[in-house]
Amino acid sequence: MSEKREVILEAKHVTRRFAASHGRTLLANNDINLKMYKGETLGLVGESGCGKSTFMRFLVSLDTPSEGEILYRGTDITKLKGEELRNNRQNIQMVFQDPLSSLDPRLPVWRIITEPVWIQQRRSERERRQLAQTLAQQVGIRAEYLDRLPHAFSGGQRQRIAIARALSSDPDIIVLDEPTSALDISVQAQILNLLVALQQQRNLTYVLISHNVSVVRHMSDRVAVMYLGQIVELGPADQVLSRGIRIRSCCLTPFPVPENRWTKIWHYAKPIFPVIATCPMAATSATAARWRCRDVNGRSRFSPQPKAETYAAGVTARFAPSRHRQTAPWR
Repeated sequence: MSEKREVILEAKHVTRRFAASHGRTLLANNDINLKMYKGETLGLVGESGCGKSTFMRFLVSLDTPSEGEILYRGTDITKLKGEELRNNRQNIQMVFQDPLSSLDPRLPVWRIITEPVWIQQRRSERERRQLAQTLAQQVGIRAEYLDRLPHAFSGGQRQRIAIARALSSDPDIIVLDEPTSALDISVQAQILNLLVALQQQRNLTYVLISHNVSVVRHMSDRVAVMYLGQIVELGPADQVLSRGIRIRSCCLTPFPVPENRWTKIWHYAKPIFPVIATCPMAATSATAARWRCRDVNGRSRFSPQPKAETYAAGVTARFAPSRHRQTAPWR
């Protein structure tokens, strides 16, 4: 990554804790450090429940971390209040996973698209209608449809409306929380191509959450892999997704079935996770990250305080010595 590129958003030592039952603490995010550059797409991948969406909520000021800073152009947005917070929200917008539930069913499309502008600037109806027509044309929605309600549109069209809404405040950063997971395959390609085209036209920065490796490969310049609230791998997308580093494959491989149901012995012939290691409650203990795959250059299990190593190709990973067998965590 070139040092000359502008850092537009940076997370420093971001940690989020939630109180749980019996006096326990759930560690959703654990000391996350990330830099996002102007005009790039950063892909964030990891298993369900690892803390991706929790972290993204900090970026759009829907929640605040227990510790750490989120710096937008040098300003810590976690400390903003009132009018300053409201003004900052126009710089970082979000496209949600389910397009229908994220759109107000009572509002016509033109009002949905221009709602951020109405909140920020109180523009006239004529100006907002004109803006809605311009944005609708950019995302592929016909102008005569703008007076319809969201239920009258298909899933792909609703997601286009959500993208237009995110663009209406002219943001620098758009957070994409699995923007194509609720869509058909053919529609997914259309939405992805639209996002790429808009990024080139507007020099946008995307932060992309997805479980689909093909989507991440198509969209991302860099990829960060999250496991139990930690960034365990970070590097260029082609390196992280193509070199076969086992940490990445561990985090994206479906949960396996024990090889022998009588002995219940887990064999590490392919990347797998013990059940206890997938519980965020365990992330606060000394055995938080005993895991999952057999070999990453001869080592694979994370330690509570993992040592970072950087590959020649620029991929950063954290790991500890490996173990090749483990008894299943149930009887």
